[in-house]
Amino acid sequence: MDARIAEWEPGDDRRFVFLKCYRMMTGNVLAAIDAGEFRHGMWVDRLLQRFAGYYFEALDLYEHGSAKTPLVWQYTFEKTAGGRLNVLQQLFLGVNAHINFDLVFTIEEMLRPLWTNLNEQERQAYRTDHSHINDVIYRTIDAVQDEVVEKLSPWLDAVDVLLGRLDERLIAGLISGWRSEVWEHSRALLETSNNEDRDRLCRSLEERVMKKARKIVRGGF
Repeated sequence: MDARIAEWEPGDDRRFVFLKCYRMMTGNVLAAIDAGEFRHGMWVDRLLQRFAGYYFEALDLYEHGSAKTPLVWQYTFEKTAGGRLNVLQQLFLGVNAHINFDLVFTIEEMLRPLWTNLNEQERQAYRTDHSHINDVIYRTIDAVQDEVVEKLSPWLDAVDVLLGRLDERLIAGLISGWRSEVWEHSRALLETSNNEDRDRLCRSLEERVMKKARKIVRGGF
């Protein structure tokens, strides 16, 4: 992450906006793991590493012009590489692709070896860890605003002052809602009984995520 940020930021390749914020969030989740905030800390650590892998795999495919690049990442990289969108659009395009798309498959992959042997209470314990990351994200939002967003759009500093913590709660609520949907999508994939049904769910997921991406580009969330 640091290497890519150092490459993109000086040239104003706005892909750095999402990655810099993602780097901050990752560091805070790792600190939360070290502080013992999760029931399954080692599992969260492995999930965090695999989650990052999905991002860098998509980036590698895109940079090699591969037709296998996930559609949402192709769209996101194309839209955020330049400076045509505002900083919040650049940030949330990346957040949408990584959370609403990558995280679904990361959770499915990480839980598949365990799922059938877990009772409902044990499954909910993993969901509790998934949900606790929302708290870490909330704690990170102020730093993201100060260190990334407002440096690129100083007028947002005035908005931040006027709204107090309301803007943090709105952003956290949006991401929390997305992450709740992610768990349900992951669970649906884990409980799918055949490849045909799984393919259908994957197509539906891609359509949902692309709809969100296009809405962000139009100026909505």
